[in-house]
Amino acid sequence: MDFSYSTRTQDLLGELEHFMHDHVYPAEPIYDEQIAAADNPHEQPRIMRELQARARAAGLWNLFMTHEGLGAGLTNLEYAPLAEMVGRSIIGNEVFNCSAPDTGNMEILAMFGTDEQKAQWLRPLLDCEIRSAFAMTEPAVASSDATNITSTIRRDGDDYVLNGRKWYISGILDPDCALVVFMGKSDPEAPTYRQQSMILVPADAPGIEVLRDLPMFGFHDRLGHGEVQFTDVRVPAANMLGAEGDGFAIAQGRLGPGRMHYAMRAIGMAERALELMCRRSLERTAFGGPLADRGVVREWIARSRIEIDQIRLLVLKSSWLMDTAGNAAARSEVAAIKVSAMEVAHAVVDRAVQTFGAAGVSNDTVLARMHAITRALQIADGPNEVHLRTIARLEVKKYR
Repeated sequence: MDFSYSTRTQDLLGELEHFMHDHVYPAEPIYDEQIAAADNPHEQPRIMRELQARARAAGLWNLFMTHEGLGAGLTNLEYAPLAEMVGRSIIGNEVFNCSAPDTGNMEILAMFGTDEQKAQWLRPLLDCEIRSAFAMTEPAVASSDATNITSTIRRDGDDYVLNGRKWYISGILDPDCALVVFMGKSDPEAPTYRQQSMILVPADAPGIEVLRDLPMFGFHDRLGHGEVQFTDVRVPAANMLGAEGDGFAIAQGRLGPGRMHYAMRAIGMAERALELMCRRSLERTAFGGPLADRGVVREWIARSRIEIDQIRLLVLKSSWLMDTAGNAAARSEVAAIKVSAMEVAHAVVDRAVQTFGAAGVSNDTVLARMHAITRALQIADGPNEVHLRTIARLEVKKYR
């Protein structure tokens, strides 16, 4: 196994580090201020549009896209450390057009979309002219098991008619959201994993109603997490992604690289939290000396360093396996990083919060928001328990 960074990765990493320090970190408070002052808190603030234009001019754009000719053309292993660097800032991924749910939607359009679908939706997404949402999770069922999905996709002549209620649909409240990738059951009588389909839905299609913007541990994201009712939403049959019944397989193809992206971003958050913790421990005095001299704080710092480095190696191994043997061969490792990266990041952020004391639970630092994100992501994109189930099943299978 060779996890050494390619020359291109090293060069891009240096460029990204400078860009983050010179432009992204200083823009974080401005971003929040502009959102707070806006009439619509879900509208992209001016500072983000300026950052995106600067990033695109610098060639730091669509770094996640592995498909030749559509993005940077990096391998998973090459992109992994870049995702970590960008993940240090909550607004970082958006700056470089590498943020979910657009990344996953662009990947499945690249893999399964027709030429017409790519021209209509993929190219504008790559150019960040539009945004998108992914409608899978439902409030009435345990959506971690995709076979539970109850929303329907029914053929009616040259159209499909969609019905169902979805929630935590990230990006749906963004005024720039033009596309919703909708997953539902198209044939309840088909074999279990051929019942679901995915279809491309214009965000302004009649019958789509955003019922509310859902918070995440009290925080409302700029993109919005909507609870959405789809009532007799009619779209052309040509909008089907892949073939009817391909929905489950497409979802699985979407998740491998996506979970690596999440894991490396989580490591970036953990590194940012560890840096903040170390700086705070040197600046703050208690009981006659700096916090950095207290044994318990030193242990927090040491354990954080160990845990971050451990999970980084596992993520790099997963990325390497996906590149050399394919996503299926890395299934256990990909499941493992989704669990462990979020747990490590949350633990490190939690220690940083404790080091900051009252300031840690306020919005004066980024820590409270990171605390909420790293906890929520132990549920989103498949809860930890589902991934642990996968790992255990694959492990036991070796001995049957």
